[in-house]
Amino acid sequence: VQLQASGGGLVQTGGSLRLSCAASGLTLDQHGIGWFRQVPGREREGVACINSRSRGGSPVYADSVKGRFTISRDNAKNTMYLEMNSLKPEDTATYYCAAELKGPLEYDYWGQGTLVTVSS
Repeated sequence: VQLQASGGGLVQTGGSLRLSCAASGLTLDQHGIGWFRQVPGREREGVACINSRSRGGSPVYADSVKGRFTISRDNAKNTMYLEMNSLKPEDTATYYCAAELKGPLEYDYWGQGTLVTVSS
């Protein structure tokens, strides 16, 4: 199983980025998926998550990104995305994609991380 994250980079305040996470070895729509971020010296923060297709439900977002970020999944491409708009300097972090295995919110599969830097 491999999750390959990409799409990070340097962007100005107010700009947008779309992160991608291509999966191999598992079918993404059969798993709950999520995006997390971490800044050195701080705990990892959950950004957004969405259930497997069978479990259904609406995406859940951290309050800090609600209304600006959108998590989605393209089943045909077996790829998950995080669309980030109106970016702020405090969004600067390494972003990780993850997929559940054992149960809800138990993320056992992780991507390698992609760095997002928002300049002020």
